[in-house]
Amino acid sequence: MVGLSIGEKHFIQGGIAQDIRSDGRKRLTPRPINVKTGVISQANGSARVRMGATDVIASVKAELGRPTALQPDKGKVFINVDCSPTAAPMFEGRGGEELSAELSVALRHCLLGGKSGSGAGIEVSSLVVVEGKICWDLYIDGLVVSSDGNLLDALGAAIKAALSNTGIPRVNVAAGASGDEQPEVDVSDEEFLQFDTSKVPVIVTLTKVGKHYIVDATSEEESQMSSAVSISVNRQGHICGLTKRGGAGLDPSIILDMVSVAKTVSEQLINTLDSQIAAAEAGEDES
Repeated sequence: MVGLSIGEKHFIQGGIAQDIRSDGRKRLTPRPINVKTGVISQANGSARVRMGATDVIASVKAELGRPTALQPDKGKVFINVDCSPTAAPMFEGRGGEELSAELSVALRHCLLGGKSGSGAGIEVSSLVVVEGKICWDLYIDGLVVSSDGNLLDALGAAIKAALSNTGIPRVNVAAGASGDEQPEVDVSDEEFLQFDTSKVPVIVTLTKVGKHYIVDATSEEESQMSSAVSISVNRQGHICGLTKRGGAGLDPSIILDMVSVAKTVSEQLINTLDSQIAAAEAGEDES
């Protein structure tokens, strides 16, 4: 928790009410975002994202596996987040474990849709090699290096950037396997297929402080929130997931307004993220 005096709390709340936040931003203005890709050489894809003093890393590892019986035509995606104990004092001990679990679940809701896979922002059907027999399993790991609020959005951006940086090895399947027999495969060390991120969403969290809500809240601003709604939106404007935290209830009309605002903010975030990813990839190619 962020320890603030009564005067500091009034200053934060009053500024938000007047649309002038402590760092000079308006209520719906995010912090500048910085992206670096290819930061972990052992991974199939990776990225580091900084939003203000919030700093996170995402990596993607691809391994061959077997589709589930219920979804034989889809690959599998696993998302896990770890909060470094040095990122913030509250991450030490069980505090970090609880937040890691909370962020992991929220990311799954926002990126993978429901249990049936409906609304999924990550296209898992593209991960199938042989239906019912072989698929790619993607292990997505997030690490919180330092925290100054809005971790979910930062992790979502890092995952999108890491997936853009991900190359899936080309697989050649030997002919002749029949029935339940597992076919032999040859995994290329030289040919890679770029992972399609055209439908992967960004996450926009709207944090309610007093009577107003803000985007990209800092830790101090989050300490004054009554509730927060995180909405994942892709380039096509489709809502891929929605999660809420905080005990205060929200009127349905407010949530509809939040969704509308999230769509507008997401367009700006996607464009900024795409240009940052392209610049990072260009720099990586040059080096």
